[in-house]
Amino acid sequence: MLSAALGLTATVGSATIGSASAAPAAAPSAARAAAVRQAAPPVLVDCLWHAKVRPGDFILACGDGNSRLVSLHWDSWGTKSARATGVNVVNDCDPYCAAGAFHPYAVVVKLDRPQAWKKNPQVQHWTRMTLTYLGDRPEQFGRVVTYPLWN
Repeated sequence: MLSAALGLTATVGSATIGSASAAPAAAPSAARAAAVRQAAPPVLVDCLWHAKVRPGDFILACGDGNSRLVSLHWDSWGTKSARATGVNVVNDCDPYCAAGAFHPYAVVVKLDRPQAWKKNPQVQHWTRMTLTYLGDRPEQFGRVVTYPLWN
């Protein structure tokens, strides 16, 4: 009986110690919650105002779809920048856009300059995209093209 009572006491004592040590971790402070939010990587906002992380494709010309990124493979997606390789598919609009042909161009995509997103200020979003063409590129484009991204 004494050994059974000692076992119960030891079990109760362990449970009490375990609960006391777990209690602070179960209730994060507001500062800790804010730090977790800030540590989350930024998002890429698409034409429909949806937040995307590591999307496989992205429309650059929201109005007409004449330039888009496809086959994106993300090498990194951090808190300061993101980098992918993919293909920029661009309409040559020759003789006009509705009759034009789409051409693929290999690119490296870099996202940077994260800022608070107006739609959800607790979320950071990328505000700049830089495309570096690896070979051929559209006639009117330089080897490196930088775009501001919408908020």
